[in-house]
Amino acid sequence: MSVYPFSARLITGEETSLAQYEGKVMLIVNTATKCGFTPQLKELQRLYEQFKDEGFVVLGFPCNQFGNQEPGTKEEIAEVCLAQYEVQFPLFQKIDVKGPKAHPLFTYMTKQTKGIFTNHIKWNFTKFLIDRNGKVVKRYAPITKPEKIKADIKKLL
Repeated sequence: MSVYPFSARLITGEETSLAQYEGKVMLIVNTATKCGFTPQLKELQRLYEQFKDEGFVVLGFPCNQFGNQEPGTKEEIAEVCLAQYEVQFPLFQKIDVKGPKAHPLFTYMTKQTKGIFTNHIKWNFTKFLIDRNGKVVKRYAPITKPEKIKADIKKLL
């Protein structure tokens, strides 16, 4: 299986299938605009700009399950991401990434990779690297700076 059968709503409201990213290397991240790791949005944007022409995309999924760090509306989230962090990569509507209401994409990805002590996502900015075939290749902890993922991205491009 791959991530391609899953879909989600973009922050603008359109339902989007991940199949539209088929053949691309993806970095899927659960984000939050009021988190200590929020400056990673700028780093994620830099990665996106650096490799997008080679078939790379970052997909941001806002989540409010960790410390109420994404309480805003989709409009507020989009405004912060654009105005403060100049995010141009696709952002999706707020979702759950763990628990009984977790988005199926995140349920799938966490089953494909191991976390530390548990497979559940423990905080904002957990990152999943997906290869060109839609396979989950690696999972990164929230503390992993996007710059540290660059070599793994290059290998898949």
